[in-house]
Amino acid sequence: MADYFTHFSCVLDVGTYENATRALELYTNEPEDSDGFRVTDGFTLSLSGECSSELWIHDDISGDPECVIAFVLRCAAEFHLSGLWGFEYANTCSRPRLEAFGGGAHLIDLGARKSVGWTSTNEWLASALEGDDPDA
Repeated sequence: MADYFTHFSCVLDVGTYENATRALELYTNEPEDSDGFRVTDGFTLSLSGECSSELWIHDDISGDPECVIAFVLRCAAEFHLSGLWGFEYANTCSRPRLEAFGGGAHLIDLGARKSVGWTSTNEWLASALEGDDPDA
């Protein structure tokens, strides 16, 4: 049996050390939904350094990019962040399997509080093999 993983490691600067410690509190105190799931179950969060304003967002074994996006958008609203922010992720597998490897990236407009773009290597490759412009 194969195990599938999604890996990422990125930082989000929330402006001040105080904001960073508040973000850690938000992460720790995230409520569960009706199914017992917390958005913060999809990643691990810590400060990127002592007294840092940067949050280190990563997976321990496997993570969920959608959970990262939801939390980053919450931080953007909570701390009035602006500008563009993004991260990449890798999809891997414990055994060689067709279509089990790939990755992607997400781009978020923090000020507008929304995802503005994303790409998937699997979808890009499939489109290029179908004859679509690989640079589109």
